[in-house]
Amino acid sequence: MKSQASTTDKPTAVVRDGWPIRRYYDLTKPRVVGLIVFTAIVGMFLATNEMVPFVRLVLAATGIGLGAASGAVLNHVLDRNADAVMARTQARPLPTGAVGTLGALILALTLAILSMLLLVMWVNFLTAALTFASMIGYGVIYTVFLKYATPQNIVIGGAAGATPPVLGWAAVTGSVSADALLLFLIIFCWTPPHFWALALYRREEYANAGIPMLPVTHGMRYTRLQIVLYTALLCAVTLLPFGTQMFGIVYLAGSVILNIGFIYYAVRLYNNYSDALARQTFSYSIQYLAMLFGLMLIDHHAGSLVALITR
Repeated sequence: MKSQASTTDKPTAVVRDGWPIRRYYDLTKPRVVGLIVFTAIVGMFLATNEMVPFVRLVLAATGIGLGAASGAVLNHVLDRNADAVMARTQARPLPTGAVGTLGALILALTLAILSMLLLVMWVNFLTAALTFASMIGYGVIYTVFLKYATPQNIVIGGAAGATPPVLGWAAVTGSVSADALLLFLIIFCWTPPHFWALALYRREEYANAGIPMLPVTHGMRYTRLQIVLYTALLCAVTLLPFGTQMFGIVYLAGSVILNIGFIYYAVRLYNNYSDALARQTFSYSIQYLAMLFGLMLIDHHAGSLVALITR
């Protein structure tokens, strides 16, 4: 559960006076978790032609969300020194001292235990196992072993962030199909252009924190070229579900429009760079993913929606 961890570049607002629970809540990266849960829920509905049972929907979404929140808190703990250096993260609860390291670790462990209990007891073991793997992939493997070791950290670590729709799929079917893996592939290819757009205008902060993001190690122009190439790859991958007849014309038309928008931003960014344009590209990438998965949901259940409206 990693790639979607950058859904906002705004500093976390931490108020030292007030209810302590708010400070712990901020540690869970609620906006990021919200997008993770959304794509997981879409995965649930895409896994069946019927309505997902409400109780299973709530239990699975809650379990997946708790797991994502646990990984986010653990990421905060392990990144606390780098966060203290970067302007966009200096106001987070741990660098400011609003929350202690021990308290954050207890929260991460509590959320992880609740997530596993919920998923194992009331959803299925496969979903629990995949959620745990994603949690460790982001909270430990990416943060400890990849983030500070290679400029390809986002590419490799993106696997953890691409799992939410697969988790949702497994929660409903108890298995992982080729269609579920296509959803994984889309988010996996989306992660690099999304995160590198952020890294472009935050490059000095990453350099000061000792994080070898691509703009720091390979320069601005090379990174912008990679954004164009990965965006082109993403656009091609998003057409695969139509080619396999997973989705129909509604998805195809909408995805083409969204892809044109992403390519437009990527090419502009390459030819006429500015920090403002990089911010716009980053912002569009978030909207792109949310709308793309919304299109999937609409297309998959279009017949049911029409029947409901005309009833």
